Amino acid sequence: MTEIQVGMLAKSIAGRDKDSIYVIIKMDTEYVYLVDGKYKLLDKPKKKKKKHIQIIHSIPKNYLSLKKEGKVIQDEHIKRMIHLYRNR
Repeated sequence: MTEIQVGMLAKSIAGRDKDSIYVIIKMDTEYVYLVDGKYKLLDKPKKKKKKHIQIIHSIPKNYLSLKKEGKVIQDEHIKRMIHLYRNR
């Protein structure tokens, strides 16, 4: 199993939000905290068990470039990353 990292895209495989795409913004031992920039915002991320997500093995280039430049990630950035992933 690949190591989960902050910034990776994840797909929900269980629950009411099944098949939704999120960006991982925080982790702890059992849970990940997910945002989509539209319904789940950075202020109030979705808390989901690690076993209920499927990792998409890529960190969007937008995320890496924003972090490298030292900019603060905003909901608009998250929404754009997910949109670019879906329309690739």
